[in-house]
Amino acid sequence: MKSRYNVLFLCTGNSARSIMAEAILRKKGFPDFAAFSAGSHPSGRVRPEALRQLESAHLPIDGLRSKNWDEFAQPDAAQISVPQLVVLTMDFVFTVCDNAANEVCPIWPGQPMTAHWGVPDPAAIRGTAEEIGAHFATPT
Repeated sequence: MKSRYNVLFLCTGNSARSIMAEAILRKKGFPDFAAFSAGSHPSGRVRPEALRQLESAHLPIDGLRSKNWDEFAQPDAAQISVPQLVVLTMDFVFTVCDNAANEVCPIWPGQPMTAHWGVPDPAAIRGTAEEIGAHFATPT
């Protein structure tokens, strides 16, 4: 049995759902799981509502950033973004949005187990700041 499993959460924009999944598993799964997230077309920024929700749940947000899944498609590329890990191959890769699940994904080194876990996109909600914030706080 491995001492730690690497888990990658994928979404199109890597700005909310996958970031939140990364933060939750980073905290709740330690030391058995190391969590990461990425997007097929990253937005380049993490939604402030996602960061506020994580902080309100007392989850650390340091180091969270929107990144491209190409960083994890090659072991040497991932080592650049995660230098504390000597070898980084994923054990599990989860898509959390339907768009990413329907895209052609890279071939992941190590042939990880993959699955789709569809989660509604709170970043797609339009409305007042209070309405948007409520969608980020509502469990699905």
